[in-house]
Amino acid sequence: MAVALPGTGSDAHFARRAFGSACAASDLPFLAVEPDPRRVIESYRAALDAAARSGPVLIAGISLGAAVAVEWAARHPDVVYGVIAALPAWTGSDTTGCPAALSAGATAAQLRADGLDAVLERMQASSPAWLAEALTRSWTSQWPDLPSALEEAAGYSWPEPEVLASVSVPVEIIGAVDDPVHPFAVAEQWAELIPRGTLHSITLAELGADPSVLGARGLERPRAKR
Repeated sequence: MAVALPGTGSDAHFARRAFGSACAASDLPFLAVEPDPRRVIESYRAALDAAARSGPVLIAGISLGAAVAVEWAARHPDVVYGVIAALPAWTGSDTTGCPAALSAGATAAQLRADGLDAVLERMQASSPAWLAEALTRSWTSQWPDLPSALEEAAGYSWPEPEVLASVSVPVEIIGAVDDPVHPFAVAEQWAELIPRGTLHSITLAELGADPSVLGARGLERPRAKR
């Protein structure tokens, strides 16, 4: 079974678009997890715990979801047979320079100060159409708990190098070469640290045109069906 974990502020709809078609083509049962904005990381881990009770899992995560995926795989190597880690944002617990954490914290503060409608308007004016559409949907669905979800993400300690080095299963790492929030250098670092890590590159234009590029890259190598 494949379990997909969305990124910060995102939703199951986008994760389904990213990975659902590739999993269907590989005949993999598929679950896109809808994050609980009141306890995002706990809801991801609970979904993985439940899925693993039925057999080995492939975990596909985006950004924050990718971090939870590799951490869970490091702790449960006996029930994970692969990970797709898309758009990793940072390495290590010191996130003072992490663009994704800074963005999440700043957005949470704006939401608490100005409300959802004003922040949505500013986001839509400054974002590509595909991203504005996706975030408008997910942010609206997670309101009024969205600020808490973003604050949880902003305070999250990303996997330390030792954790990445302990992941024993194959990990397909996908980085966007032109993404300032998820620097490609981080994807390169993860590929170096994870023993069975393989790096793939995309552009934000490719992601915006068709999010299923993440699943296509992550599942392009043959896998044993589980």
